[in-house]
Amino acid sequence: MSDPNIVLPALAFYFFAGVTLGAAMMVIVARNPVHCVLFLILAFFSSAGLFLLNGAEFLAMILVIVYVGAVAVLFMFVVMMLDIDVARMREGFHDYLPVGAVIGLVLLAELMIVLAGWTDMGVTPGEPVANWGSAEALGSVLYTQYVYAFQVAGLILLVAMIGAIVLTLRRRSNVRRQDIATQVNRRVEDSIELKKPGIGQGVDL
Repeated sequence: MSDPNIVLPALAFYFFAGVTLGAAMMVIVARNPVHCVLFLILAFFSSAGLFLLNGAEFLAMILVIVYVGAVAVLFMFVVMMLDIDVARMREGFHDYLPVGAVIGLVLLAELMIVLAGWTDMGVTPGEPVANWGSAEALGSVLYTQYVYAFQVAGLILLVAMIGAIVLTLRRRSNVRRQDIATQVNRRVEDSIELKKPGIGQGVDL
């Protein structure tokens, strides 16, 4: 009789790997850009499952939070930039319902596999470091031994971001820009002029 501790992780690995390869292929093959983005999200979720199987829960969490979140924004921009007729797409909703149901079941199965194999990674005081998870170990080293290097890296990224904004900022002489100081210091007398024209007379601007 096979050991379930070996068979189940192997089945989960082949399942996640197959879904990842299939979703990655569909990202290239699918003609609809919206479908490509959805398959890319499925590939990210499956890759996160592979990371969890290898004990790298921090990488799995980062993959889901950062990449899936960025892809969701990308999906929104694709819909906005390509001017996709949502009403026309909804006309074929029943045609895509079986495919959507299959993909939803695949995602549900992946989540169930992850939850079934999830173990409590809590750390109690005095517990050996060897029993920590990757997130706990990384946080412990990053915010203790390398805390100054971490802060310097954040400062460098901030400077790089400001530098990119400054380099791409274009100054145009024919564009009116907002002057906050002038706007705040403006008085009512400088902005409004009251005139009382007589009957049958206009106002000279």
